[in-house]
Amino acid sequence: MSKIFIYFIFHFCFLYPLSAKTIVVGSKLNITSIAKALIDSNPYDTILVQSGHYFEKNIQILKPVVLLGIGKPILDGQHTFEVISVRASNVTISGFIIQNSGVSSIVDYAGIKVYNSNFVNIVGNSIWNCFFGIYLQYASSCRLSNNFIRANGLSEQESANGIHCWYSNHLLINSNSISGHRDGIYFEFVTNTVVKKNASKNNIRYGLHFMFSNNDEYSENIFGNNGSGVAVMFSHHVKMIGNTFENNWGDASYGILIKEITDSKVIKNTFSHNTSGLYIDGASRIKMSNNVFLKNGWGLKIQANCIDIKVNKNDFIGNTFDVATNGSLVLNDFSSNYWDKYEGYDLDKNKVGDIPYRPLSLFSLLIERNPSSMIMFRSIISLLMDRAERFIPSLTPELLKDESPSMRPILL
Repeated sequence: MSKIFIYFIFHFCFLYPLSAKTIVVGSKLNITSIAKALIDSNPYDTILVQSGHYFEKNIQILKPVVLLGIGKPILDGQHTFEVISVRASNVTISGFIIQNSGVSSIVDYAGIKVYNSNFVNIVGNSIWNCFFGIYLQYASSCRLSNNFIRANGLSEQESANGIHCWYSNHLLINSNSISGHRDGIYFEFVTNTVVKKNASKNNIRYGLHFMFSNNDEYSENIFGNNGSGVAVMFSHHVKMIGNTFENNWGDASYGILIKEITDSKVIKNTFSHNTSGLYIDGASRIKMSNNVFLKNGWGLKIQANCIDIKVNKNDFIGNTFDVATNGSLVLNDFSSNYWDKYEGYDLDKNKVGDIPYRPLSLFSLLIERNPSSMIMFRSIISLLMDRAERFIPSLTPELLKDESPSMRPILL
């Protein structure tokens, strides 16, 4: 991932010529139009736009320039146009309020859209009420940082994504705040990209949604109060480290859904107050360690078609059900986790339980097969079922157990 930063340093420190000039745009100056300033500029010039409200029909950037706003000038798409279209490499856009792009079910209008370009910097902008906030297609080595992206989408059909990336690579997406869109961040065919320290909350569908995207890293992000949480699908070699997935509630909601993922890591994340903290379906060779599952409906749902999932050194605290599955064959490893429901003992005082812990209760297995049986939850019947199964295991999978449960929380 360090190659991304090397690209930025090389291009933005060494490729900009010393002969570049500065053009100032303002309502009381000789140049009042950003479009005219772009026409008059030479490659690598800087265009300074003074504060004001600019109504321009689709600003086209066709050469490498730096476009800087002074005092947060407003670029308004009048609910009709794409606001800024970038069709050149080595472009920087910073310091603007970009608002009111067009909305269409046919055309992907955006506040800022990057077409087949590399080394584009989009930094420190506020993007309001745009169909797509920032849209990248066939882009490489771009940086999207410290942008504030807000929309007021009411349904999936009438809204689009905050940050949308398609067939792109070597991106750095960090410290952005996104809400009110269909998906906060959407990836499709995006590789070798870092997504770090973003807050994606209150989106209609997913805080993060990505498919067919390999060798990416998602770290230190917050995904909260989204319709269905986060979905990571049909990819390999994905790192999910130090993120927070919280307050995603609903019939089909989860902190994160992992589907058809291979050779990936889920490390040091917090899953808090979700219907399902982590839902894994059809995945293999996943390392899950040092995560906290706190006060979820289901801490971890792991389907029977998952293979070689290593669930080690995680904390399961305050969940209604710690683990659920839909089959009897278990080809995964559970070890050295802390379970607050564990009632075993530690006679040798080595901080490891002396008897195994079976996190899958009989009643959770019954609910997985017959959801309507949830009506009996917290009844004497469910209590008796779980107690009987705990002492005489017969229906829950024999191999789904933690042979060395921790006696103390590992992280909390």
